[in-house]
Amino acid sequence: MTKAQVQRVVFQPAAYRGMQRGINEIIGAVRPTLGPLPRIVAIDRVKDGKMPELLDSGGVIARRIVELPDRDADIGAMFVRHVLWQVHEQVGDGTATTGVLLQSIYNQGVRYIVSGGNAMSLRRYLEEGMRLILDELSDIKIPVAGKEKLAQVAESICYDPSLAKMLGEIFDIIGEYGQLDIRSGRSRELEREYVEGMYWDGGVFSREMITDHAELGTEMQNAAILISDLAIEDPRQLVPLLDVASQAGYQALLIVARKLSDSVTALLLSASQDAKKFQVIAAKTPAVAATDQAAAMEDLAVLTGGRPVVTAAGDTVGGVKPKDLGRARRVWANRHYFGVVGGKGDPRTLRTHMATLRAVFERATDPGVRQRLQKRIGKLMGGSATLHVGGATELEIKARKEVAERTADALRGAVREGVVPGGGVALLACRPALQQRLDRSSDPNERAAYRILIKAMEAPIRAILSNAGYDASEVMAEIKLAGQGHGFDVRSGKIVDMAQVGIWDAAAVLSAAAHNAVAGAALALTTDVLVHHKRPGQAMQP
Repeated sequence: MTKAQVQRVVFQPAAYRGMQRGINEIIGAVRPTLGPLPRIVAIDRVKDGKMPELLDSGGVIARRIVELPDRDADIGAMFVRHVLWQVHEQVGDGTATTGVLLQSIYNQGVRYIVSGGNAMSLRRYLEEGMRLILDELSDIKIPVAGKEKLAQVAESICYDPSLAKMLGEIFDIIGEYGQLDIRSGRSRELEREYVEGMYWDGGVFSREMITDHAELGTEMQNAAILISDLAIEDPRQLVPLLDVASQAGYQALLIVARKLSDSVTALLLSASQDAKKFQVIAAKTPAVAATDQAAAMEDLAVLTGGRPVVTAAGDTVGGVKPKDLGRARRVWANRHYFGVVGGKGDPRTLRTHMATLRAVFERATDPGVRQRLQKRIGKLMGGSATLHVGGATELEIKARKEVAERTADALRGAVREGVVPGGGVALLACRPALQQRLDRSSDPNERAAYRILIKAMEAPIRAILSNAGYDASEVMAEIKLAGQGHGFDVRSGKIVDMAQVGIWDAAAVLSAAAHNAVAGAALALTTDVLVHHKRPGQAMQP
């Protein structure tokens, strides 16, 4: 690295002080959002001059902060911002819990290290303690099922009873992998609709293909399906395909293609003039990216028993045989989507394909990959729903949609991995196991690590109490007297058995928060040097 590339190198203890300032600033902005009675964080919109964003999502708040003026603090801030957004992408919720845990562990760790502790040894024992916490959370989690219990979990996440009730019903019907589209509503109310079968993005090529003008769509029975990513330019290419479908006894044909010329569209409209004899419509190949298109065609082929006709393989419309066409009891299409009901693919092949996708989903760690796989599995399972989120203003609708999306992501994790007592109680339940390790240890660094973690397990519940306006120390004493499983319901102002009153956290969310907080803090504690690159256009400082 040359001198021209580097602005400044910062060593300890200044590096710790800088990182600590940045971490504390970001968590200070996120902490108020924790709990059922959160405080609001306003983010100024400098560029467009509109009214500030009013947010209560820790992940979104952290994402909106792009730079701090103090460059040492900025490194710590951007580090913790990345950790929080990673949790947001993984499980949809839990960012504020992650933040207060990480802050507690890091601040305690810094004090121990600067007083003579060994940073690397402390990191190793913190990570051992993290695995113990995850094991404890796994031991106390319970499965969740039924719309009432799902609604309880949802309300513990979104604190919106009507939204929670509707999401509980939806996930009771569509399951953990089911496809859920959350859209802006047409009124002030929440509305939901369920869609039979599976559907993909990719509407009809021409509005003239829509036959039901009341429903703004077209529906066809006993349909053959051409699954392709072809760009069909010459109408003559389609004539053999229409003959093949008609002679095979199909009443209708759905053509899935990447592009159609105007003359091809005109031919299809002409072929459908007598819809009682034969009907044909064309819809766009789903997705834009090549990998996503290939995945959609593969799923559609398995579902319907067809074969993808792919440009990259040199396939053409003229080479299509009857066995290449997929089949379905019913297909439908509108301006934005097309769907399949009662696909005629081989059930055994479909089960094997879904098992493979589930196995890949379980192994995947990238949030984007997991989300795409979840959508694919949901489509193949056939459970689809749309939630229309209404409100009085556009700002209210946008905020409520973000809450609904965050809650839906967390609810999927709850259905898949179960729930634990909420309100910070599950983390308190991890303290006895940590204390046992502390009592058995004689190594000073190990003892310090477990003391740090024991204290950190209180941080989320203390933040919830403070945000709701209670004296955290007084309430914590009452919780301790009430015994295991009890916590404080800040809405009723009472000590309660959290499981009995239905206050839950999704186990997947809490586990992700604990893992990322401890691992993130341990990594930050072993960061010894900060290197600042010269900013473009900035003169070198002496």
